[in-house]
Amino acid sequence: MDICERLRHLERNLYWTWHPDVVHVFRDIDPELWRAVNHNPVDFLDHVSEEVVAGKASALALRERITRVFHQLRDYLEDDNTWGACHTGPMHSWPVAYFCAEFGLHESLPIYSGGLGVLAGDHLKSASDLGVPLVGVGLLYAKGYFAQSLNGDGWQQENYLVADIRKLPLERVTNRQGEPLLVRVESRESQVHVGIWTAAVGRNRLVLLDTNVEPNNDGDRALTSTLYGGDVHTRIRQELVLGVGGMRALTAMGIQPGIIHLNEGHSAFAVLERARMMMERDGRPFGEIREPAALQCVFTTHTPVEAGHDRFDAGLVERTVGPLREQMGLSERDLLALGRVNPDDPNEPFCMTVLGLRMSRWRNAVSSLHGRVTRAMWHGLWPGRGEDEVPIFHVTNGVHVASWISESMADLYARCLGTDWLGRIHDPQIWSRVECIDEVEFWEQHQILKSHLIDFVRRRVHAQELHRGQRPADSPLPHCLDSGVLTVGFARRLAGYKRSNLLFRDLDRLDRMVNHPDRPVQFIFSGKAHPGNHDGKQRIQQLYRASQDPRFHGRIVFIEDYDINVARHLVQGVDVWLNTPRRPREACGTSGQKVVLNGGLNLSVLDGWWAEAYDGENGFAIGAGGEHREEERQDARDAETLYHTLEDVVAPLFYDRDDGGVPRGWVRRQLHALRTLPWKFSARRMVMDYTLRCYLPAIGAITCSFPADP
Repeated sequence: MDICERLRHLERNLYWTWHPDVVHVFRDIDPELWRAVNHNPVDFLDHVSEEVVAGKASALALRERITRVFHQLRDYLEDDNTWGACHTGPMHSWPVAYFCAEFGLHESLPIYSGGLGVLAGDHLKSASDLGVPLVGVGLLYAKGYFAQSLNGDGWQQENYLVADIRKLPLERVTNRQGEPLLVRVESRESQVHVGIWTAAVGRNRLVLLDTNVEPNNDGDRALTSTLYGGDVHTRIRQELVLGVGGMRALTAMGIQPGIIHLNEGHSAFAVLERARMMMERDGRPFGEIREPAALQCVFTTHTPVEAGHDRFDAGLVERTVGPLREQMGLSERDLLALGRVNPDDPNEPFCMTVLGLRMSRWRNAVSSLHGRVTRAMWHGLWPGRGEDEVPIFHVTNGVHVASWISESMADLYARCLGTDWLGRIHDPQIWSRVECIDEVEFWEQHQILKSHLIDFVRRRVHAQELHRGQRPADSPLPHCLDSGVLTVGFARRLAGYKRSNLLFRDLDRLDRMVNHPDRPVQFIFSGKAHPGNHDGKQRIQQLYRASQDPRFHGRIVFIEDYDINVARHLVQGVDVWLNTPRRPREACGTSGQKVVLNGGLNLSVLDGWWAEAYDGENGFAIGAGGEHREEERQDARDAETLYHTLEDVVAPLFYDRDDGGVPRGWVRRQLHALRTLPWKFSARRMVMDYTLRCYLPAIGAITCSFPADP
């Protein structure tokens, strides 16, 4: 196999997305092209001839490097001494089918919108590293979410681009005749044919469903075109394809999942299809199958916000799910009862979260506080129990460390914590070795990352201003931000409860903070609003206008088109990560967990993961965890606390330097955050928790035999 063949082999496994040695091989061949194709190795190699690769082989020692990373991937895939190999037993025959409406694995695979998808991507990667057998199931969105730009008035513009599947690391699943393998999903309106694609994610696979196939009509072909697009009619049909089509695709591929893990309610129809398959196999009615089916299902809910739970009226449910209902022998009332808190209320909409909760034995929230909120929220499903007895536990989310940590920090940890630190990141004993890290070296390393972030921001701001016609094409990069200034980052979906505007309640006070003669503060904002969210777009416009205000120009910037690439730069380079949700509406949040790994500190309301993570010394808190019935009163109090904490606690600590210019108190707080946080909030620990608390008990509880091979 020559070096070009080996490169083609490497590009087809998303293993490269968390192994920088592989990325460097591609990037070093042509750095400008690598950036131009959005770090997509498939697209990259389509633009690079074999002659170019051969010509650079000697100059860059490319042949040896390609051979080394090729064998690293092979050894990774063949390693049978993993945690999963030792602990997951029968799961190797009956893997987990992990359903989610979006997967955020890399910026070049645009089938995600935000935190839910990135969490799902981190789950897949960590399962691969652990050797936990897991198959992801999602939709292949031809147009993705959307690319964001702002017009001259700061109003969000949505731009949809049709992805060229030939330039994605995907393989079409075919039948024995070499033709595209299709499954069918029926509704009252049509019979939708669904194509199947797969992506290799290390040791595991991601299955993606595609309705843009013959012989579908135009409406059906467009079902998988856009993530979270269209009306409720489109949404429920997408969810039928995801849940029912996903189960049928696995069967057609010969995959027999032992556990169905529903990551949010979007895919809850999968449990109905699972029950239907068991009924067909065993010749038993739904009443006898329901509990055995539920024993095989794990349901994770991610939002305490009412609007985050899909609800559909009875007529729409019948038009969409009617054929499946009939195959299961259920009446309309019986089916609707599965998705209603009060089964006897004919006016209550059908809720996908309720369906998931009713049809799963293993139910969890995603942080300790979210567990409490979720038990209160869905208490009505168990009316005979107290809130503390509601059978919903929690598994706190974590992040896939190798995907988010900078290379230089990873090298530093390898020297100080041991070369095996990534494989033992969940072990608190590893992090006790943080004491060995030199404070000056750690500070200087983070300053280098910060300078990289500022360079990135300047390039992005320059491109944004060129696009809006605010500067000539031959103009130099703008001088915005300063590497010596305390830098605060805020980036997330622009929903109202996340309160991106909390900092802007008192512009005069913000002015004094930003332009303080001795302790200035600068801010980087980024984030998208859903195309139908007018309030979110107004919040973006407010951020943009602040960035254009002469008082804040160059010290407050907004980076357009927030994606995994932007997030990676931000979490690696900021000094402080700002998080201002209206407690208790943030289920978990994981961006702040990524910041800690790279030397940043969190400044957050005590909500989500931070409510259980903050110990008084490993970051900063906004408030003391209070909740108020009046939102305006809560916002006013939190804003005052935010200003006070930045002005009187965060900035003074950051600018308190020794004779060498090192803020010793600040660095000690950074290192304390490393000692206390990464081992608790890694996706490695999260997947191990799911395996030991859900997957293995589910496998052990199964009393029915599995379906035969198709």
